[in-house]
Formats: sequence, C-alpha cells, structure tokens
Amino acid sequence: MPEHDPAVTAAIDGELALLDPQVRRSPERVAALLHPDFHEFGASGRHWSRAAIIAALAEPSDVESPAVVTSRMRGVRLAPDLVHLTFDTERDGRHAHRSSLWRRTDAGWLLYFHQATPFSERPE
Repeated sequence: MPEHDPAVTAAIDGELALLDPQVRRSPERVAALLHPDFHEFGASGRHWSRAAIIAALAEPSDVESPAVVTSRMRGVRLAPDLVHLTFDTERDGRHAHRSSLWRRTDAGWLLYFHQATPFSERPE
C-alpha cells in the first residue's frame, strides 16, 4: 500500500520539513531538499527556480509567518525513483491544493517539482 511505502514516507518527511519555518529560513537546509533541476509554479502563478525559491525563503521578515496547516496528504510511487504527493495547505486564511514530485538521487529523495493552486474553502 502506498502509505506504507518507504519512498512515500521519505517524500512526506521531506515535504513536511520544507514547511517547517526553521528549515525554510535556512538556505542550506532548503537546498539539501531540492533537486538541482527543481522548479515550482506557486500559488501566486509565479514560476520559481531553485535559486529563486531558496533566496526568497531566506529573506528576513519583520513579521513571523503563521504556521502552515496541511491536510489530506497522500502519496504514490509512480516509478522506482519517483513519488507523487498531493495535499492541501492553509495559512493565514489562504488555501491551496498542492502537488509535488520527489525523485530519488544519490543524495536521497529530493523535491523535483511543486505546484500550488489556490482555492476558496466553501462550507459544506
């Protein structure tokens, strides 16, 4: 089952680390989790390169960012060296559906691609 797959577990652990404020503030720690060919389509619509996202996350801020809350995180191994994660996030009232591809390398599981799509939460 995908939820018991060590590859999926490694990708989830990496994804959660990247959401940790202490990790995000450390360019070295972020870089250690991103594939050399990483790129992202952010919730803003912006295309982020590896260097741009590392620099943006390291920028000092006067205001502490609210915590990111994740839900519905699921993963599936698409190939021996590729895991796809999907999950939702909420931070400061903003919601996004997220999709990540993690690739196994000699350095371990690294985030290769990420996309965030904003959505409005509607009462059911």
